[in-house]
Amino acid sequence: MSRKLICIECPQGCSLEVALEGNKVVSVTGNTCPRGDKYARSEIENPVRTFTSSVLAEELDIKMLPVRTSGPIPKAGLLPAMREVKKILVSAPVETGAVLAENFMGTGVNLVACRPANKPPME
Repeated sequence: MSRKLICIECPQGCSLEVALEGNKVVSVTGNTCPRGDKYARSEIENPVRTFTSSVLAEELDIKMLPVRTSGPIPKAGLLPAMREVKKILVSAPVETGAVLAENFMGTGVNLVACRPANKPPME
């Protein structure tokens, strides 16, 4: 069995042909640099993504605070991450990059704020 992928590791966008035995990569062809081989193996055997979402903000100048993981998490963990992020409520001011959840879902990466959120000005 084989799969076709487009490498996203550099601007060349090589067309990769990945030979498989079950879920294991046997060979990768079509890559013009070693990054293509590494990308194909990772994408087939252990795909990861950076998780982005938003959390509810209470008594701040925004209603929803955009967040992301500080690094990639397993692709299979994206739906559980969506359920977990729904449980988070931010009510204190935060700065861009503030850690909202350390070791998010045991993945070894943090969930961080993508922008600041402050208390609204007093009227």
